[in-house]
Amino acid sequence: MEATQKVAITICGDGGCGKSSITLRLVRSQWTHEYDPTIEDSYSVTRTIDGVHYSLALTDTAGQEEYRGLWSATNLGADAFLLVYDITQAHSLEALEFFNQMIEIERETRLEQGKVLPVCIVAGNKCDLQGLRQIAARDGMAWAKSRGCGFMETSAREMVNIEETFALLVKRVRDTRLDHERGINPSMPTATGRTQPLEPLPAETEKAVPPGPGAHSESRPPDSAQQPKKKSFWSRLKCW
Repeated sequence: MEATQKVAITICGDGGCGKSSITLRLVRSQWTHEYDPTIEDSYSVTRTIDGVHYSLALTDTAGQEEYRGLWSATNLGADAFLLVYDITQAHSLEALEFFNQMIEIERETRLEQGKVLPVCIVAGNKCDLQGLRQIAARDGMAWAKSRGCGFMETSAREMVNIEETFALLVKRVRDTRLDHERGINPSMPTATGRTQPLEPLPAETEKAVPPGPGAHSESRPPDSAQQPKKKSFWSRLKCW
């Protein structure tokens, strides 16, 4: 019998986005009146995906800004991240940038250390509230795509795309692990990959400049070939 594969997933987002409801929908048996959504909580659930048994370790992080200091190396050490925003709250998508930046740093660290990179999916929650929508699906998808993340829209209340989202996370973790074992370079964009070094500035002939106060009435002509201008320190740099 094949051993159970372990996958650690961190769920994060702004307060009130419904990420805790998404988590608890997946682990319905652990929905209790003692649950406090303002503090970090952890759950364990098993799923069989494509015939393979997986043990999912879920960490539901605190969403309120005052609790963000609770983020630890344990959260960032996850195999996958689910970034949740509320489609009825315009600010909730940009609020994910805080978490994305931390994940980006972790991704670069793992890249330098030759470790398996984490995967990430952005979920636009509360898609059942179409009449209150403030963030179009195309905008959420564009935000996710530009940051190398997958995208889904979910509804914790109507149980829309909950199981599917976590199954997609697990499949992406599985594929990323297989690629790493085979020595295939990750295609997911990172800050390092997106930031290209600057090209050297082209050598252009200095343009004529207008005369200043008290100067000759004619513009200063370009430097002649017989008297080339000495390049400054900054112009000799390859990039800066």
